[in-house]
Amino acid sequence: MKFWIAAGVIAALGLGGCQKKAETPAGTASTSRAPHGKGRYIGVGIYAPSQMWEQIVVADADAPKDPAAALPAEDDEIIVVLDSNTGDLRQCGNLSGACIVMNPWAKPVAISHAAPVLLGKHAAQLDEEAEAAAKVAETKARNWLRTK
Repeated sequence: MKFWIAAGVIAALGLGGCQKKAETPAGTASTSRAPHGKGRYIGVGIYAPSQMWEQIVVADADAPKDPAAALPAEDDEIIVVLDSNTGDLRQCGNLSGACIVMNPWAKPVAISHAAPVLLGKHAAQLDEEAEAAAKVAETKARNWLRTK
């Protein structure tokens, strides 16, 4: 009796290891590097856009033709994914669809999508504007108090 149980377990283990591999045409390699049953894109995360995301300059060729279309400044979230086929790391706005791509190991991507991206203003310029606006508001408040 123990012999048959042992033989059954060995047979089950032996047959369990037999799995049919995915067939590809002769002489070709599979184009997907993603694990079987998984998608091409791997989620990295969803992030809040910074003030710098709002400064992204959209190339004329990529600019939306419809004036009602969202712009990068209107994005609520930045979705970051990794393309498992190419190795590209893509950051895309959820409303505008504006994307920037980074992959230092691959051929160059279109300049309008490559990092470093073109910005309307740099962080230092935005900080200077905020400081200037705060000084103007402070001066106005002092002048108003002096008139009272």
